[in-house]
Amino acid sequence: MPVLNRSQLSDIRGVTRMVVDAAEATADVVEKMHRTIQLRPGPLGEFVSDRTRGITGMVYRGVRGGIRLLGQAIDASLAPVTILLPEGESTTAQDAYRSVLNGVCGDYLLRTGNPLAIDMSLRFKGRPVNLHDPEGSLNQLAYTTLSHTKLLVLVHGLCMNDRQWFREGHDHGAALADDLGYLPLYLCYNSGREISANGRELAAVLETLIGNWAQRVEEITLVGHSMGGLVARSACHQGRIAGHAWLQHLRKLVFLGTPHHGAPLEQGGSGLEFVMNLSPYSKPLINISQVRSAGITDLRHGRIAPSQPIVPLPAGVQCYAAAAVRAKTRSILAERLVGDGLVPLNSALGRHRDASRKLAIPKNRQWVGYRIGHGELLHHPSVYTQINRWLRQPA
Repeated sequence: MPVLNRSQLSDIRGVTRMVVDAAEATADVVEKMHRTIQLRPGPLGEFVSDRTRGITGMVYRGVRGGIRLLGQAIDASLAPVTILLPEGESTTAQDAYRSVLNGVCGDYLLRTGNPLAIDMSLRFKGRPVNLHDPEGSLNQLAYTTLSHTKLLVLVHGLCMNDRQWFREGHDHGAALADDLGYLPLYLCYNSGREISANGRELAAVLETLIGNWAQRVEEITLVGHSMGGLVARSACHQGRIAGHAWLQHLRKLVFLGTPHHGAPLEQGGSGLEFVMNLSPYSKPLINISQVRSAGITDLRHGRIAPSQPIVPLPAGVQCYAAAAVRAKTRSILAERLVGDGLVPLNSALGRHRDASRKLAIPKNRQWVGYRIGHGELLHHPSVYTQINRWLRQPA
């Protein structure tokens, strides 16, 4: 019988806290609907925001208090057990479900101090790199001496993690290491945070890495899949504002299915909220419909900076965009609405009807693959061939 380790117990505590918080939030929704029904407003009348009163209110307060006490008791009973368990490592399955939870509600996990919240780190072979002694750390993880001066940083997308660059027996990073001599470093981060927050932290991580890198760094290349491309752009933007030195080494930036101008998925969620907001009877349910992270909300318009709606590509950096279309051939419907299943073609290529919002990606640095889905950008042979071709070009 397998022995429970600290990582698994930490996840159990995190899930327990989420269940308790969800139960308390559900009690709030039910109480608000109960109060609305008591007052009987019209179908399109004014929303009632106050709680129930009297004995009914006392019952709801008791329910919420009981839920909180139960959650605190469970958490307190599990805490002392942690030190008795072996360290252990998280499995691929654990990392996958934790990444999905972070993508959907990572800002909540961070705000509540939930142990399921993912801390940003650079990884190599699935292990975190010590930013204060990167080369020593990498040499231990590789079991040999590394002398790379070409760094490739791969940034995953929403609800994903660093392990998921390996798909269908292929990893863009490992293949580029073999073919072009790059050292692949994989970012792991909480994709439910605001994109600008992740961008700011990534910029700081790269600044620390380069500041402690003993050898002369020839170049840094960033490859971002989906949301990862927005995080990379945000890091460049905020790193330049902060005067970071790592940007002096940045040569190329590759986007794979990045929604530069937003993704329809979040836009649909916003429309649902608008409809539910029309009636006082459905308005309490908005709390349920809003169970999606700040990161997902940022995808609505491809927002990478909180106070600057239009952010140009980093100056002096060669930028490339690979987009995919699920259809076999070109058509307006397939490219503008369907795209790769998540991101429309124009959004992935940085095109926009408003000239001020277009991204300056030259046509010879754009590529479109047909009969390819969003996830397939991570392993499709033709996508890798194009990335390889771009990175072989002199910077």
